Amino acid sequence: MIMYLLMALTAAVVAYAGTWGARVLGNKLRLYQPIRSRDMHSALISKLGGLGIFAGFFAALVVAGNSFFVKDIFRQNDAPWGILAGAVVIVAVGVADDILDIRWWIKLLGQAAAALIVAIWGVRMSVVPFIPEPVFIQSELVQIALTAGLIVTTMNAVNFIDGLDGLAAGVATIGGGAFFLTAYWVHRNNPSTDNSDLATLLMAILVGSCIGFLPHNWFPAKIFMGDSGAMLIGLLMASAGVVATGQIESGLYDRANGIPTIIPILLPFAVLSLPLLDFGMAVVRRTARGQSPWSADRGHLHHKLVDLGYSHRTAVVMLYVWTCILAFGGVAFAVFPWQIVLIVDIVAALVMAAITAWPYFTRHTARPGE
Repeated sequence: MIMYLLMALTAAVVAYAGTWGARVLGNKLRLYQPIRSRDMHSALISKLGGLGIFAGFFAALVVAGNSFFVKDIFRQNDAPWGILAGAVVIVAVGVADDILDIRWWIKLLGQAAAALIVAIWGVRMSVVPFIPEPVFIQSELVQIALTAGLIVTTMNAVNFIDGLDGLAAGVATIGGGAFFLTAYWVHRNNPSTDNSDLATLLMAILVGSCIGFLPHNWFPAKIFMGDSGAMLIGLLMASAGVVATGQIESGLYDRANGIPTIIPILLPFAVLSLPLLDFGMAVVRRTARGQSPWSADRGHLHHKLVDLGYSHRTAVVMLYVWTCILAFGGVAFAVFPWQIVLIVDIVAALVMAAITAWPYFTRHTARPGE
């Protein structure tokens, strides 16, 4: 645990400094985009914050490759460097979009290229954990296609929710923290002498990078993470999920106090359930209107909360709480009896739903003249 926390600290320090540098650069060169009708800010702000998040990730990954305990992850394993290569591509595509506002299909091609790099050189989904028995995928082409599809979907899900100051980075911190604790617990409780794990390391670095970025991005934001930061977060989260899924074949999750084999594939979906829900709703909403799923609008969850009357900060905190319920409520199934977890999750969700909808009900139940 100490080494993982040190990697997270390294990422946080470098990300904080890197974001400050990106902020200075963006302001000096006036690398802004015009304010759009759907935007929630009224001042010109640079979107180069993703460079700071990437700096934290890159520095911590290099340090990890030369550090006690976690360096075993890199021994005869190209996966970390494949993920890094994919990250370089997606950050470059994101920066281009943040500065030039490139066409959606060009960005989608860039996402596919980054995802394919990870799938070919980095990690692949070789197991689909169906119940009662997991399905093992023998075809390399199918493995690559499934992995790339998961990565592209996750990148867009995180990107779609990045609409309020501190929202995407905070959601990634909470979700990544839940993922980290579960992955660490699994490896800590297995009988192997080597407890180092790439998924755990990726989540530690991701959480650290987001924490280092957040002071610059908390309302009122001084810099945005942009597409480069949001898509990088999605790529790292999805890659960690694929790593965890691949460990089903080794029986690791079964040996860790009988954790069901379905848990590894559920981890990334549990911790990213809020962004994925928002992404799915946006695709359905835009398709129903005859628009491209990638076209922008003002119908995301954070927009709805602000329209209900919540302030910018309160809306962000509300979504933080929802993320905690969904992320930790999901991974809790890996540790505690499912009956207890299910009851607690339902009660917590109902209470939070009532709190969230309170302004709507008070507005529609007020008597005329009040």
